[in-house]
Amino acid sequence: MKAVITVVGKDMVGILAKVSGICADNNINIIDVTQTILQDMFCMIMMADTSSSSIEFGELSDILENFGKENGLVIHVMHEDLFNSMHRI
Repeated sequence: MKAVITVVGKDMVGILAKVSGICADNNINIIDVTQTILQDMFCMIMMADTSSSSIEFGELSDILENFGKENGLVIHVMHEDLFNSMHRI
């Protein structure tokens, strides 16, 4: 199963490293990542493979969203199928 992870917030050192670290700690492979800085806003989208993870999808979402709240970031985790359904024409 794949997940789309989005991160938005004020730019600071280590956002990518910390989010990818949480993924690595939970055996989640990052397949693709794109990020940019818009003025002082950090914006990132990750595609991650969660099939080898030992935690449930909801737990991953909670962990990342809580990390985001603690660091002034908005982090959303969405199942790839849901993402694709939302963006189908």
